[in-house]
Amino acid sequence: MTTELAVLAWGCVLALAHVFAAVIAKTMQYGPKWNMGARDEALAPPTPLVGRLARAQANFFETFPVMAAAILVVHAAGLANTWTGWGAVLWLGARAAYLPIYALGIAGLRTLVFLVSLAGLLLVLSPALF
Repeated sequence: MTTELAVLAWGCVLALAHVFAAVIAKTMQYGPKWNMGARDEALAPPTPLVGRLARAQANFFETFPVMAAAILVVHAAGLANTWTGWGAVLWLGARAAYLPIYALGIAGLRTLVFLVSLAGLLLVLSPALF
């Protein structure tokens, strides 16, 4: 398996980490009855942590499909190379760091880490574009 495909698999694990981090924090705020119920009732505003984890999850799911497509295009076209491998690893490392940084509310660093992940994505996608 190529580095890029391994990163895609680990990206799926990271997606699950985002989902569970958000739902665990939300369950801590609203309780297990809310979690196991129909979730029809109106809720109090989320705590800052719940809000940040929900936004981090949304951000991940806005960019993960793009990375998945980039990896699959590069792999299917036989364009994977050292740079695409490094780009994939850079993306995964930055996205893994993004979750706790966002949860802690470190705004400037969060943006920098997002930009690093974007650079990794562009490294993967570039052979398919040029």
